[in-house]
Amino acid sequence: MKRIFVFVFVLFAVLGLQGADNPKYVFLFIGDGMSTPQRMIADEFSRKLGNGQLAINTLPAHATTRTCSSNSLVTDSAAAATAIACGERTNNGRIGMSADGSRKLVSLAEVARDKGKKVGIVTSVTINHATPAGFYGHRKSRSEMYAIGLDLIASKFDYFGGGGAAKHDDKKSPLYKGDIYDLAAKAGYKVIGTRKELLALKPGDGKVLAYGVRDTILPFAIDRKDQSVATLAEFTAKGIEMLQDNPKGFFMMVEGGAIDYAGHSNDAATNLREVLAFDDAVKVALKFMEKHPNETLIVVTGDHETGGMTMGFAGTGYALYMDRLMNQTCSAANFIAQFQKMKKENPDLKFDDVKKFLSDSFGFKFEVKTPEILAHEKNPKKYPMKGRDPMILTAQEVKQLETAFKDKKTTALGTAAKKIISAKAGVGWTSGAHTGLPVLTTSKGVKSEIFTGFINNYDIAIKMKSIL
Repeated sequence: MKRIFVFVFVLFAVLGLQGADNPKYVFLFIGDGMSTPQRMIADEFSRKLGNGQLAINTLPAHATTRTCSSNSLVTDSAAAATAIACGERTNNGRIGMSADGSRKLVSLAEVARDKGKKVGIVTSVTINHATPAGFYGHRKSRSEMYAIGLDLIASKFDYFGGGGAAKHDDKKSPLYKGDIYDLAAKAGYKVIGTRKELLALKPGDGKVLAYGVRDTILPFAIDRKDQSVATLAEFTAKGIEMLQDNPKGFFMMVEGGAIDYAGHSNDAATNLREVLAFDDAVKVALKFMEKHPNETLIVVTGDHETGGMTMGFAGTGYALYMDRLMNQTCSAANFIAQFQKMKKENPDLKFDDVKKFLSDSFGFKFEVKTPEILAHEKNPKKYPMKGRDPMILTAQEVKQLETAFKDKKTTALGTAAKKIISAKAGVGWTSGAHTGLPVLTTSKGVKSEIFTGFINNYDIAIKMKSIL
């Protein structure tokens, strides 16, 4: 009997020590569409900008992470978010539900809430998009945007920040009860929509639903020209401020969702700027960790890879020229929107009329073709031109742009331009969709050593639940 008592005493003592070692503050950062290529190319791009190595690539613990869903080797964001959040694989399209749609799954954010931690969800895309929804939503389809908005309110999480709520007033939804923002306010959330209001928030203000743009995503980082909309890093910083006044700490998920958008469109410069904006948000958490080194865990991962992005292109041989992407001043999507406006205002628009616009947007240079240049373009090996500005367009590249300009699809010119600048930089693309590449998970802080080796995406939730 005495031996049994001693055994039980020791067991509880060990369990108590394990609990004491668990982190009080837990961050999970998810780069949507971000795999190793995006991280490494953005790292090189950051160095060329003079900003040094990405913070996410300095985290000491590493894990290669498999990303497939239960019904495909290539996952979508809904199934990936559900696996990362809940610890179980599901079919593509499911949000917080089992593969057959019969069971609601419990997310690690819900576990944290029920354990007394405050919970924050931040994203650069819409707040009821697939990845953030995986942490609070329970729907058979990610397309049930309005219903997911209802789940957001029902979660009673403490802080939501980033993009707006898509279809927030969808009267066609069979569950329609009113505008999501109005319903959130009635449920006790302080709903704010400006950067000024966000920065003015204080911890005593209670639960918050803060958006940068009411109906859509935050502006792409490359298109951010003013200070009217908060950045992902600012939403993260304010989230920390609002959540940290809690004896049991907090859990926060932050998504760099627009990385995926730029990956789908194969827009290299926009993609890399989004990775850098995501990295800035991680830096905010690392700064917080400096004040709480023995209480904080930071985990950074991706839900899948998007675009089949590669470090290398046949036209540049064994070389990358990330500095050439610095010439791009707006997203391809922004360029296309502006070009469509130009065409609408001037139906007789000529190619010569858009050359300056192309130069301003992508850094392209149109040059008079001297005999020396023509000889070089015809046979570059026989007639090399050392020191020639790489942003000067070749005859073939100009022809590509002219052909795209004449295309009935007004998106064609932007598509051609982003392909040309990717090629000049040495960045390759294999898809406009997701791929089955594994992603890299890196971490730092309390219990970060458990996120190492070769793991599955659902292991992240299982491991995090064990330490919450």
